[in-house]
Amino acid sequence: MSGPPANSTDRAGRAAPLPGALACALRRALLTLLVVLTVAAGVQMMFHILVPNGLKPLEVGILGLFMLTFGWISIAFWTAVAGFALRLLGLEPLRMRRRRPRRCTGAGLRTRTALVMPICQEEPLRVFAGLEAVLRSLRETGAGAHFDTFILSDTAHEALAQREQALWQALRQRLDAGEGLRYRRRTERQGRKAGNIADFCRRWGADYEHMIVLDADSVMSGAAILALVHAMQDDPRAGIIQSPPQTVRQVTPFGRFIQFAGQLYGPMLTTGQSFWQLGEANYLGHNAIIRLAPFMAHCDLPVLPGRPPLGGEILSHDFVEAALMRRAGWHVYLLDELPGSYEEAPGNIIDYAARDRRWAQGNLQHLRLLRLPGLHALSRLNLALGALSYVAAPIWLGLLVLGSADALVRSLVPHRFFGAAPQLFPEWPIIETGTIVSLLGITILLLGTPKLAGLALALRDPQRRAGFGGARRLLASTAAEIGFSMLLAPLMMLLHAYFVLSIAAGRAVGWGVQRRDGSSLGWGAALRHGAVPTLIGLLWGALSYRFTPTFFWWLMPVTVGLVLSVPVLRLSSLAGLGRRLRAAGLWLAPTETRTDSVLCQLEACADALAGRPAAAPRRTGGTPDMTRGSDGMATR
Repeated sequence: MSGPPANSTDRAGRAAPLPGALACALRRALLTLLVVLTVAAGVQMMFHILVPNGLKPLEVGILGLFMLTFGWISIAFWTAVAGFALRLLGLEPLRMRRRRPRRCTGAGLRTRTALVMPICQEEPLRVFAGLEAVLRSLRETGAGAHFDTFILSDTAHEALAQREQALWQALRQRLDAGEGLRYRRRTERQGRKAGNIADFCRRWGADYEHMIVLDADSVMSGAAILALVHAMQDDPRAGIIQSPPQTVRQVTPFGRFIQFAGQLYGPMLTTGQSFWQLGEANYLGHNAIIRLAPFMAHCDLPVLPGRPPLGGEILSHDFVEAALMRRAGWHVYLLDELPGSYEEAPGNIIDYAARDRRWAQGNLQHLRLLRLPGLHALSRLNLALGALSYVAAPIWLGLLVLGSADALVRSLVPHRFFGAAPQLFPEWPIIETGTIVSLLGITILLLGTPKLAGLALALRDPQRRAGFGGARRLLASTAAEIGFSMLLAPLMMLLHAYFVLSIAAGRAVGWGVQRRDGSSLGWGAALRHGAVPTLIGLLWGALSYRFTPTFFWWLMPVTVGLVLSVPVLRLSSLAGLGRRLRAAGLWLAPTETRTDSVLCQLEACADALAGRPAAAPRRTGGTPDMTRGSDGMATR
């Protein structure tokens, strides 16, 4: 199939959403310049700290790793600054114009769209409760006739598959959906989720202009679905349009932490990403609309030569499909704001990390695609940054280890005050205390400013501020989020470093089912997973305290987080503690205090399917009690 129309307007005369090529190049050049200048300043300061006492191989290694880590946080910082500025001014990020409400009605629809939900070994009650909520919300718009729905099962377990089929038949009858709600179960399951979608495309893709992909834990309101279809119709050059899904229905402290942070900082960061990604954004694999003809023509995934983990089938298919769509001349957009798009998350750190391990392998595979002919430069950057998001962990760890080693060597090896040649005056060791403090301050500024900027945006918006429980609760919740982030970061760094190093050593991971039921970890499980990080933290801290007392205090935020791994794993997984946090107003999120009707419908459907009495509405705003977590599981 040929590429998209070259003109900048569609047949209705609507302007395409992108600015001109020069404007796109200028904003990317500005962002690049700011990142380069920031990294150059940081590296110069680190060089000034290291060089006075001689730049040995250990110091060279520290400098190289520092440059990589400082570059990573500089990109995140300036992306957040761009998002903050645009949100503050009320501008949308693509054409930097005043925001306008998106069309969310059935008027003007002239295409047919398939809602596609691939599932594999999921909990059927959650799957069908969520799907029913989506379909009922879509019907309320009056535009349901433009959509058909497909449940694409790769479930191998026979009893589970029978439950799926029974629930499908029951839902079909309740909605009187007929052929508009289909169920297909594959017997040959090549290609995992991407293969499941490809099979749908071969069977039914020619019958529809678009498909909207939903994960098993996805929920989308009818208004959000219509907004995606209108956005696709209005831009004939759009190949994929990704909505920004919000994490919802979280019960445990860890889940609520993820939910709160995503809803507080996510909109600003998404706006910043869209500002520089423009028409070369990423696809997240779900809650997105895809133009089917170019997708079928251009987005077949390559099979990488060699054996897993870095060869074979690509695990993280979505980024690659976005790159292939853009290579064919079609744009990929990230909408920075679309209410009504939701997903769930694992309820404890171990389940969250298990999902990350598969994503780490898939994203590292992307490095082998960087030389694929014809890719757009931004697509290559997206693939590289996706891999760096996991490679950053062993880089940070390596930087800390080399810094500890350098401090240990300086402590144990006597300083040579006089060189081999005769000299009159001794060479005193030089400690650049002022530069060290300045560099530390700049690093804290780069890491902390995005959080403070997200907080400031929420505080100045009365509606958002109220959604987080008011100013006082929002401030307390943000302080708790920052504290827990600092406590959690060393453990996640160690886990991600282990994932990357084990994948580099040739240990592949499978495509496991993701748990999203908020299940708690017992002390035994917490000890099993947290014992090694705890021992590392104790040994690391003891050695630092014994031989480098000054460095010990600098390292303390890392060692404390590792030493407390077991109680952090255990306590952050307790649903009861999460409920108490909510009752105290901590980590409240707008989706809880002003719940979307589609989420209320999800709860009602889940209650009905499980035979539970309907949840009583809350007194504040009529929001139902959302503290009973989901039983659903999903794959990316």
